[in-house]
Amino acid sequence: MTDQKTALITGASKGLGFALAESLAREGWKLLIDARNARQLLAAKNQLSDLTEVIAISGDVRDEIHLLQLAEALEKNGWTLDLVVNNASVLGGSPLPRLLDHPVEDLHVVFHTNLIAPISLLQKVRPFLQPGAVVINVSSDAGAEAYETWGAYGGSKAGLDHVTAVLAKENPAFRFYAFDPGDMRTDMHQDAFPGEDISDRPLPGEFAVPAILEIIRNPLPGGRYTTQLLKQPQL
Repeated sequence: MTDQKTALITGASKGLGFALAESLAREGWKLLIDARNARQLLAAKNQLSDLTEVIAISGDVRDEIHLLQLAEALEKNGWTLDLVVNNASVLGGSPLPRLLDHPVEDLHVVFHTNLIAPISLLQKVRPFLQPGAVVINVSSDAGAEAYETWGAYGGSKAGLDHVTAVLAKENPAFRFYAFDPGDMRTDMHQDAFPGEDISDRPLPGEFAVPAILEIIRNPLPGGRYTTQLLKQPQL
């Protein structure tokens, strides 16, 4: 299929990343996916490979060699990208600590993973982006609201929102979006509320994935969008 589209999704072994990858696979998209847990990523690849062509490379997005491996896989296979989803994130401890109690070394991990790595990845794969390619940086309401104990994670996502807006201005050939999926029933959300019952939260595939698909399919203005209401961009 010469018109088959290709997506790169980070953190795609479970949660929102996997749910989106599965939806795209059912539509025939080729997938390049990564995750830190190699065993979980292999299980995801095996499941997705029943639907489409998948390349899976395990690693940490803070590792520059790993990011270069993703770009190398694109070059080796002759793939170009129609979509990049920077989904890989870390919380910064469970239970979440207050900022003045937050270990500085852990702050480096949070901001590198959630803010620096998405920029670095885009630097590596820029030569493979198709004109009009969509870039979605997964954000959070913690990046727009001040919540106690969410300072590290929220600060990193606020920064990601801002750099998404800057990237859009600097690279008008591509479509850039910051996307807030809202509360979801995922391992990360459970880690944020250890011991609490989060079964009332929707699964990623219920609302967040359809909202992302709407962004991908429609030429919406670049900006910050939420699952709850895809309205005017806020960036």
